[in-house]
Amino acid sequence: MSDTRRILAGEWVLLGLLSLLWGGSFFFAKVALSEVPPLTIVLARVAIAASALWLYLRLRGAAIPSSAAIWWAFCGMGFLNNLLPFSLIFWGQTFIDSGLASIINATTPLFSILIAHFLAADERLSLNKLAGIALGIAGVAVLLSAHTSSGRDGAFWGVLACLGAAVSYGFANTFGRRFKRMGIAPAVGAFGQITATACMALPLVLLVDRPWQQGMPGLVTWGALIGLALLSTALAYIIFFRLIATAGATNTSLVTLLIPVSAVLLGAGFLGERLSALQFGGMALIGLGLIVLDGRLLDRSR
Repeated sequence: MSDTRRILAGEWVLLGLLSLLWGGSFFFAKVALSEVPPLTIVLARVAIAASALWLYLRLRGAAIPSSAAIWWAFCGMGFLNNLLPFSLIFWGQTFIDSGLASIINATTPLFSILIAHFLAADERLSLNKLAGIALGIAGVAVLLSAHTSSGRDGAFWGVLACLGAAVSYGFANTFGRRFKRMGIAPAVGAFGQITATACMALPLVLLVDRPWQQGMPGLVTWGALIGLALLSTALAYIIFFRLIATAGATNTSLVTLLIPVSAVLLGAGFLGERLSALQFGGMALIGLGLIVLDGRLLDRSR
């Protein structure tokens, strides 16, 4: 099956749903941050999601790896793909809106390709990739300039934190290639890395957040935490792997363009967030960079 074949109507529906689920993660986190500190949100997200994915794998009869080498790999992936970026994004969202955090997160493919060029022997930069990366960097510069001049306390550092999360995801995408070589099924890999993340996050939460000193969250916050874990993590992973199997990795990567749209709409509709003209400009440059990076529109125009 070609990775760039035409996407079927049902796959477009799943892509839209996946963008809503992953875009919703920024919305759920912003709601939860009103009562729960960032690291505790990370732990709640991965612990609940790991339990749901374990049940999913048990129902499918999938075997859970027991090799120490595989679990060390899960720990590495869990740190790069979950613990570090989740912590940076949630901390960053204490300073900036959820929609803006999702826009910055959309730069992940730019960093993935740049990092893979230096760390993976089979990945080299082409002209369209260089152009896409340049446009994306220009978009990030516009976003940073908007917050440098805004005078809003901590906003600049919130943008940098979310940018650091995107870089971490870029390293995770290159690191995660080893799972295919190790013969680990994607759903099992998702469960393993999330479980490893929960084990790493627990001592940090106990040391830093001291949850026994925090007040009990309200029902809205509990709903946001459950939505973040079950919908934006466990269910999103299941849909993602199904799309990879049916539509292909390249077509599935289009979700990167849709996530900020979902997050911005949710933030505007339920949280009263608004993007400035300069922020929209940065979003447009990042989106254009991703389109150029993908290359399919350029190929079709030719």
